[in-house]
Amino acid sequence: MSNAKRNRAMPDIMPDITSDILTEKTFAQKTNVSRETMANIRIYVNLLTKWQKRINLVSQSTMPDLWSRHFYDSFQLKAHLSGLNVEKTKILDIGSGAGFPGLLLSMLGLGEFHMVESNNKKCAFMRQVIRETNCNAVIHNERIENIRPFHVDYIISRACAPLNKLFDLSRNFIHEDTICLFLKGQTAEKEIAEAQRNRTFEVEKFTSVTQDRGMLLKVSHIKALGHVD
Repeated sequence: MSNAKRNRAMPDIMPDITSDILTEKTFAQKTNVSRETMANIRIYVNLLTKWQKRINLVSQSTMPDLWSRHFYDSFQLKAHLSGLNVEKTKILDIGSGAGFPGLLLSMLGLGEFHMVESNNKKCAFMRQVIRETNCNAVIHNERIENIRPFHVDYIISRACAPLNKLFDLSRNFIHEDTICLFLKGQTAEKEIAEAQRNRTFEVEKFTSVTQDRGMLLKVSHIKALGHVD
């Protein structure tokens, strides 16, 4: 069974802003990122707005609230990735889509991000963002099952798949020290219960700063049932 810890507020991050519509200015104020970082994020926003007219990168209904729904939602993972050895830390982003949360986090200088996405057009978009911002990210344009495993310290994902499926997809990258950070919606508790049927793990649950019933799950010590060290 999992060792599930009670819901906690996000460490070192701003209070819930669910009712707010963020702008570039208020995002910068809440996150306190450098002007250089904001310049790169602005490039990201402009490219996303441009490409969205041609391909469906994110749900069209979220476009008026990009700063909160996508950028600030992704930013909340920073509290769990700060203080790392940036030169050595590798972070795997499963089902990257338009680059959330990995590309945004890579602009904060938190490590080397590996973006896994099978959609060619979405990968083309992310490559342009990387070229224009020079962020520390690598694109893997294929399904994660087909990628030769390599060592990663963190696995992250946002709106990609249920928890049990995420464990299945990333099983070749999970080792005893791997930490998973998954942004989840209102089904988080149900997904945890279902995942317990196949694995043991420890999970910390943090209240989302952007969704009333959302959570950030911090999962560690993941082992398949019947696993022998």
